[in-house]
Amino acid sequence: MTTIFDGEAIHASTLEVRKDNWSDTRVVKDEIVGGLAEDEVLLQVDRLALTANNISYAASGDALGYWRFFPAADGWGRVPAMGWADVVASNHADIVVGERVWGFFPFSTHLKILAGKVSQQSFSDVSVHRDGLAPVYAQFDRASAYAIYEQAREDQDSLLRGLYMTSWLVADFMEMNDFFGASSCLITSASSKTSIALGHCVQRQDGVSSIALTSAGNVAFCESLGCYDSVLTYEQISALDGQESVVVVDMAGSASILSELHHHYADTMKYSCRIGATHVDSVGAVHDLPGATPEFFFAPGHIQIRSKELGPAELMMRLGSAYVAFRQFCDTWLQVEDSFGAEAVTAVYQRVRAGKADPATGQIISLWEQP
Repeated sequence: MTTIFDGEAIHASTLEVRKDNWSDTRVVKDEIVGGLAEDEVLLQVDRLALTANNISYAASGDALGYWRFFPAADGWGRVPAMGWADVVASNHADIVVGERVWGFFPFSTHLKILAGKVSQQSFSDVSVHRDGLAPVYAQFDRASAYAIYEQAREDQDSLLRGLYMTSWLVADFMEMNDFFGASSCLITSASSKTSIALGHCVQRQDGVSSIALTSAGNVAFCESLGCYDSVLTYEQISALDGQESVVVVDMAGSASILSELHHHYADTMKYSCRIGATHVDSVGAVHDLPGATPEFFFAPGHIQIRSKELGPAELMMRLGSAYVAFRQFCDTWLQVEDSFGAEAVTAVYQRVRAGKADPATGQIISLWEQP
């Protein structure tokens, strides 16, 4: 157990974005000095995934509390990202220096937490600012207890594990409701990794087909994946059979696209699920649309429901088994690209924010300079 930093201050670097203008970024320096208070733990952030999901967290920062994960100065936010870190100092008896953990972190080099809810599998940040937030976002999973942990797949897990959980839970929710009687599931922003994961999940369901909606430039990529029954561009929405009963899972967050879908299908739109915001320039509110009223899907809420119904162990077994199959599927197309240092990380953030990242590439970032 380590309680001091060898008498030296630790200098942490963090990339922040302006809450009302996500293109405006800055790198701030924080000094961590002295020892750790009781049960505090210092994590050294290693490598994080940067995907369209992170932009969705910014879009929902106030509505769903994502800005509260990692407090920042007024007007600025710290975007949550999934990845790996090491325990470099600990004042908790059951957490040792050298442990490898997976969870949510800011775009930073370090994160100090107040550790609690410690088990063999995980521990959590129980700091006061976490009150009222979904517990899953405060949890750090121990690599030593992760049944399907492979060091060589750490980057892949950072990119896929969290978003796959969201997509699997959406598909599970739809299945529990018999897809609301629909014969097809429309998935917007089909080239995003969360949408690909959902397409993979829906493909395993009987009696429902998946229709991918994407930009013209991403049609060939989406078709090459083989996880969608059909792929169309947003300009082809009017060609869809408006008499067919459908559900839509909107990853794009575009008010105009969602409105067009609702007006095209009207009463045959059986359920409208809003998740992402990959089309950041057209995010907006939608009101008084024909068909089912659009609803945000909150994955942690469904986790709690299913954990009570199935038991946590059974739920994790089902999810883990499906995720292993998805990981293997992604081996056929996903390429990892590394970016080190604040300048490179800022550049790749801007590229992802603008929707200009190659969908076949997974961006892994680190605020540390290249080793």
